[in-house]
Amino acid sequence: MHDYYQNGRSADPVIELSGLAQSAGAIVCAYVRCGRGSPHRKTFIGPGKLLEVAAAIRRRSATLVIFESQISPIQERNLERELNCRVIDRVRLVLDIFALRARTSEGKLQVELAQLQHLSTRLVRGWSHLERQRGGIGLRGPGETQLETDRRMLGQRMRTLRRQLDRVRSQRALRRHHRQRKPIPLVSLVGYTNAGKSSLFNRLTDSQVYVAGQLFATLDPTIRRLELPGFGPVLLSDTVGFIRELPHSLVEAFRATLEEVVASQLLIHVVDFSEPDYRERISEVEGVLDEIGALDIPRMTVFNKIDLTADHPDAINAASGLPAKLWLSAATGAGTELFQQALLQYLGGDRKVRRLRLPAGSGKFRARVYEWAEVRQEWLDGEGNWLLDVLMDDATAGRLDSLRQSEKDLVWMDQADKLCT
Repeated sequence: MHDYYQNGRSADPVIELSGLAQSAGAIVCAYVRCGRGSPHRKTFIGPGKLLEVAAAIRRRSATLVIFESQISPIQERNLERELNCRVIDRVRLVLDIFALRARTSEGKLQVELAQLQHLSTRLVRGWSHLERQRGGIGLRGPGETQLETDRRMLGQRMRTLRRQLDRVRSQRALRRHHRQRKPIPLVSLVGYTNAGKSSLFNRLTDSQVYVAGQLFATLDPTIRRLELPGFGPVLLSDTVGFIRELPHSLVEAFRATLEEVVASQLLIHVVDFSEPDYRERISEVEGVLDEIGALDIPRMTVFNKIDLTADHPDAINAASGLPAKLWLSAATGAGTELFQQALLQYLGGDRKVRRLRLPAGSGKFRARVYEWAEVRQEWLDGEGNWLLDVLMDDATAGRLDSLRQSEKDLVWMDQADKLCT
């Protein structure tokens, strides 16, 4: 059962809330809409609407009421008392779905932390059966109430989870550092949940990431290597989907995962073009990107599911000449060639294969070349010098030039083995 508190949003959130409920395993049996100008202080909905909800519960034998808007702990307690039925809001529903979808140990830690953060605001009752836990001279008194005990236990568990997530964050940072030592760009797929990110990910990388027509089908991030024709390897990341009014506790708990997005060289914003309110969903995703500090990363918008709209693959360039918008279908593969060409334009830039000649005693310099650029081929000439075919841009070439101590440390050569400098 769902309640819709109208607060000026143009899109009807009942459809999305119904999808969330079904993703959590619920069977939607009734909808109740509320058009109050402001929430009721005690029960969120007015007395008349409360009677209507109670009648719907009896008529449908419902066991759960889900409010689309966020309700306070006191309102939740009062509603459960009046309706004699379990009551949750949209935030709790999203947390339950995340708990259901989490597969890796990292995902489970993040979800548990978000759930405990939410639960800590719901401790509105105390019991008197543990009112005197301690006794003795100098210790007489009410002692800890059950509410205080629960809060203390929650606090201890949340501190433990944060320490574990800090270790996860350190491990991710270490892996990210190792990846950055090899100049393979990271491209992340971001977007609203159920926009088709995982389908596009599978189409491009020949992977078997779980895909389903439901909200938050993918929770744990996945990174795969993509060989881009004319460029070389690219790391493609499939990330968790965003949602309207994503709970801040989830953004905070998943910060270790979302740091992969922040470290990306390019973001691919996947949009479900078949959704009537796709423009509003674009704004919601950009709001989350702004919250995690990723709004300034170069971004290309990909309008997916054109097979449902009878549109054709197309691309529009920005004033800079780089692709800004692209239309494709991950389900049929239409437009994926355009997508790869767009990636090549973004990532290729001035990268080209350059041939270097290094003397035998330039081992440290050679190690720096491997760290900063992509060595395609290496061999020794007749004089014992290293010859390397390296894929790099002008900026990297300039950095290497600035490091050499003499003209003999580094000689740039073209593919015909003629000196360039």
